[in-house]
Amino acid sequence: MKVVKYSGAIVDFNRSKLKHSLLKSGASPDIVDNVLQLIESEIYEGISTKRIYKMAFGLLKKTSNSHAARYNLREAIRLLGPAGFFFEKFIARLFAFEHYETKVNLILWGKCVSHEVDVLVKSNDVISMVECKFHVGRDATTDVKVPMYILSRFNDLKEKKHEIFSRNDVISKCWIATNNRFTSDAVDFAKCSGLNLICWDYPKGNNLKNKIDNRQLYPITCLTTLTLSEKEKLLILDVILVREIINNREDLEKIGLSPNRIKNVIKEASELCRFI
Repeated sequence: MKVVKYSGAIVDFNRSKLKHSLLKSGASPDIVDNVLQLIESEIYEGISTKRIYKMAFGLLKKTSNSHAARYNLREAIRLLGPAGFFFEKFIARLFAFEHYETKVNLILWGKCVSHEVDVLVKSNDVISMVECKFHVGRDATTDVKVPMYILSRFNDLKEKKHEIFSRNDVISKCWIATNNRFTSDAVDFAKCSGLNLICWDYPKGNNLKNKIDNRQLYPITCLTTLTLSEKEKLLILDVILVREIINNREDLEKIGLSPNRIKNVIKEASELCRFI
């Protein structure tokens, strides 16, 4: 059976890939098999993968909000847009949980011109700049022009000392983070130029998805018990991660949730982060 991807490409329906995604949500094999059977009974020639995703999300949500939230991870990261400012804060949080000091959105003077740097991180006296490339479109990729451009900015900035975490700081490393994927040329250029990359599925074993799942660093936009408007309000309050509301009823009260809804949100958040 043929299905239509987000990009418009027509491909074969991949049952094993869907099953793998469903199992990664934390749902039991029995629940996953039941969801697959229901989906297979309703799909048709030419159905969109977006429609299949919505069906799977809805069926998982009937069994467990936290399973649906985990399955919704990639879409939840996309909801940190459209401008990408909250994605930058999210990336800073990921570094912070690896014991980095972090700062976001600083304007620094290089040797030639000034630059707005998305994230700066420090560990063991080594300071790195992190440039974030956010894509709203699911199938958009970050091509080789991006690391080429960022390398020139890095080269300009590393020539001078800056006041970042202390006086006379030197930027000695550079990262590029994106919510989607890098092209093979972008990866090759980065390797050759000494740039560090991180995206949805690169590098293998230590990519965005791995870091989020392994440490339960889920963005607040994952939660299925909150509306889009409520998620946006929490982001504005600098609540970026799901785990930040588990012991923080105050911010949920600030956005106008009733005691019963607060209970449901905290329950989903605790299950998602495996605190209960």
